[in-house]
Amino acid sequence: MATEHETVFTYGAPGLKFGAGAADEIGYDLTQFGARRVLVLTDPGVAATGWPRRVAEGIAGYGIEAEVFDGVHVEPTDVSMRKAVEFARGTGPWDAFVAVGGGSSIDTAKAANLLTSNDGDLMDYVNVPVGGGRAPTQPLKPLVAVPTTTGTGAESTTVCVLDVLSLRVKSGISHLRLRPTLAVVDPRLTVSQPAGVTAAAGMDILCHAAESYTAKPFTSFERKRPEQRVPYCGANPLADMFAEQSLRLLSWALPAAVRDGSDTAAREAMALAATMAGLGFGNAGVHLPHANAYPIAGQVREFHPDGYPASESMVPHGMAVSLTAPAAFRFTFEAAPDRHLRVARLLAPDFEWPGDFADHLPAVLTNLMREIGIPNGLGAVGYTESDVDSLVAGTLKQQRLLTMAPRPASSGDLAGILRDSVSLW
Repeated sequence: MATEHETVFTYGAPGLKFGAGAADEIGYDLTQFGARRVLVLTDPGVAATGWPRRVAEGIAGYGIEAEVFDGVHVEPTDVSMRKAVEFARGTGPWDAFVAVGGGSSIDTAKAANLLTSNDGDLMDYVNVPVGGGRAPTQPLKPLVAVPTTTGTGAESTTVCVLDVLSLRVKSGISHLRLRPTLAVVDPRLTVSQPAGVTAAAGMDILCHAAESYTAKPFTSFERKRPEQRVPYCGANPLADMFAEQSLRLLSWALPAAVRDGSDTAAREAMALAATMAGLGFGNAGVHLPHANAYPIAGQVREFHPDGYPASESMVPHGMAVSLTAPAAFRFTFEAAPDRHLRVARLLAPDFEWPGDFADHLPAVLTNLMREIGIPNGLGAVGYTESDVDSLVAGTLKQQRLLTMAPRPASSGDLAGILRDSVSLW
């Protein structure tokens, strides 16, 4: 009997409040959820800007008790998330959570919300094969996500990402209940973002849009029963619409925001591009560059990126995603040539490439990466070809992402992509 192909795609999104001044209205928004006691989560760097305290004071102005936890770890780990969960459990109960920061703060708030509403340990819920893949049985509290970086899309997604230190791998928790209730995107909060963070996070936006646009179409999957449907359902018309507009905005706003962080027009366009890309990939999914990024970040040895805390080595998520994107999109080109060329033209309408069409998007990406200061491949962040086997093993653990690739990638294919990414130009 012939396999019946999927004819249904799903779409989900948080409530959205966008624009300068939106962060000043969070107290009112929380009253609509009936909240009386709220935990605000952030990291020390964002806390130093004063915005989390300002948000907490605005919440208190509506008669709501607001406490700030500023111990979020940038690029969160299982250890740092457990500390946040322990704090939330020990000081609760909470009626709602507010995350002020980048993806690290938002994802940590998702974990705290999950594990104060449900029993068990963090690793019980982490995706298989790294963790137990357990699904929450109890509803979560309202979560308001307030991004201060333009890139992660965590304010829109059902995913919580973390480093599992003992395994030296990045993984995550994925469930519909993790999606924030409300995303409050106020471009004013992104102005203090350093140029290096803007560049790395901006490449995360770009890859969210490009990967969701080139992902396996929802119609190519086998038909699912209602209870089998998952948030990542493949490229679909709604996700495509958001991805295209995000790429148009990034074409000028990303280099402009890296050059001049005070460029308010570029900052607002970046915030809108991040929001749109999040709304797209949060439903369609991402594929090879993100799958590769998890072990690249998780196995870092000695690399200290500009604009990030200097106290420890890290490859920021958006940077890790971008480093294999040119080679990954060269590999997937044959599965969807028109879509790959469309991404390239949206990013660089005037760019002319005289060579093979398969090299068009990789060339656009490497030109942009050089312009905004992304390192020249895996070699520039401390890896060599001798690390390829270990990185492939880490990528193969990301089956949720690999299944979204428009072209299946074997371990040999992944090794080839990683080797081609040791040096990009």
